[in-house]
Amino acid sequence: MNESGKPVIAIIGGTGDLGSGLAASWSKAGYRIVIGSRSRDKALESAAKYGAGVSGEDNVGAARLADIVVLAVPYVNHDQTLEEIKAEVQGKIVVDAVVPLAPPKVSTVQLPPDGSAALAAKRLLGDNVRVVSAFHNVGAAKLRAGARAECDVLVFSDDREARQAVIELANVVALRGVGGGALANSVAAEAMTSVLIWINRQYKVSGAGIVISGLDIKDPS
Repeated sequence: MNESGKPVIAIIGGTGDLGSGLAASWSKAGYRIVIGSRSRDKALESAAKYGAGVSGEDNVGAARLADIVVLAVPYVNHDQTLEEIKAEVQGKIVVDAVVPLAPPKVSTVQLPPDGSAALAAKRLLGDNVRVVSAFHNVGAAKLRAGARAECDVLVFSDDREARQAVIELANVVALRGVGGGALANSVAAEAMTSVLIWINRQYKVSGAGIVISGLDIKDPS
């Protein structure tokens, strides 16, 4: 935890579109951020754009320093990156924001063998890691521009406390975080990303998202 009592967040893949957008939003809200990249030099260069409170490390170093680790890498690097940081995330919350997109057909839903990237993360990391699935349907451009994403963020986990912690992080970057139940339900949000990509292309918009209607904001996660 940093001096404010807020968790230190490592963003693995923090130099990418979503990772950099999350870093911008959370650092502005007073969270200490560690940008993780395969190249420490690249991470340091990216971190320098944000000023105080944001640092850069290689993936392993970033995971080691954090209370909460957010995975925002391309799907092709998903399993390898998890194996790389596995020893450093034991006992921690790992937020899997990876979508199983398979270019060039990224607007067509293609589910992985485990059913979802998040379930693969749970299998690879083991029972001592508190895996949460979130941030799949967030428009990164708005975050990088300093605005909130105009959508709800569905948050899934088998660990209720971990799910609530990530809902609070989602409240910073979007309209609100909404609990979506067990980790197995993450398949819905991961698959929805391909649908939203199709909508963006078809209707020539950017950052299409989802909002859950009829929900009392005080509903339990």
